Amino acid sequence: MESNEKNKQAWDTGAFEAWIKRFGTPGEAAQKLQTNPQKKIGEIYPYFGEVAGKKMINLLGSNGMKAVALSLLGANVTVVDFSADNEKYAKELAEAAGTQIRYIQSDVLQLPQNELTSEYDVVFMEKGVLHYFLDLQPLFEVVAKLLKPGGRFVLQDFHPVTTKLISSRGTTANIRKHKVTGNYFDDSVVEREVAYSKYSDEDSAKKVYQRYWTLGEVITSIATTGLFIKELRELPNLSSEVFDAGIPKSFIVVAEKL
Repeated sequence: MESNEKNKQAWDTGAFEAWIKRFGTPGEAAQKLQTNPQKKIGEIYPYFGEVAGKKMINLLGSNGMKAVALSLLGANVTVVDFSADNEKYAKELAEAAGTQIRYIQSDVLQLPQNELTSEYDVVFMEKGVLHYFLDLQPLFEVVAKLLKPGGRFVLQDFHPVTTKLISSRGTTANIRKHKVTGNYFDDSVVEREVAYSKYSDEDSAKKVYQRYWTLGEVITSIATTGLFIKELRELPNLSSEVFDAGIPKSFIVVAEKL
């Protein structure tokens, strides 16, 4: 509970201004989003199938970029996130884009029972989310309760090889230096700068507590909550083919509720 409250305080202080610095005002971001919403969704988009008319929920949906993009494509989208700053940006973004999303400001693990309705076609989470949970089992139990029978869970997150094991430094003669500096099996809780800190003007970056998971821990936790794993795909660093193509940067898991 202490770590969760610290994380919430960090995300409620300065995130809105940081997103403006990163993406522009909600109005400016909406204009860019409207031109190609599918591109903003990224690599996970094909795993949703046809999104028009689907009921989808984005857990830890942050500033609503993915949710608003899916809404523009015809989906009925709900976001769950505990940050008031994130909610403010997301709602203004949706309004500026001429669409609607539903935003539940809540800790995912404390969603009211009346929200766990087993009626969603798709539950999805993406990039930089799992490390906010000190136990994965309760999270994926929530996912299972949200999905309708036959519904799909799509998760994309950063690969533990890059978050737990390898550190990288600049380039020399077109070569990026990689070094094993971590312990892949380290299960300690660590303190890190909040994700939006590099876009913040504050002198002192807010800190959050995080716990980094192995790929085996993630897959096992999903499988033990009654979800059938359909696919696990590991992706290279698509933004740096020359330097990092041989190192897994992220992974995508697709699972379905029986």
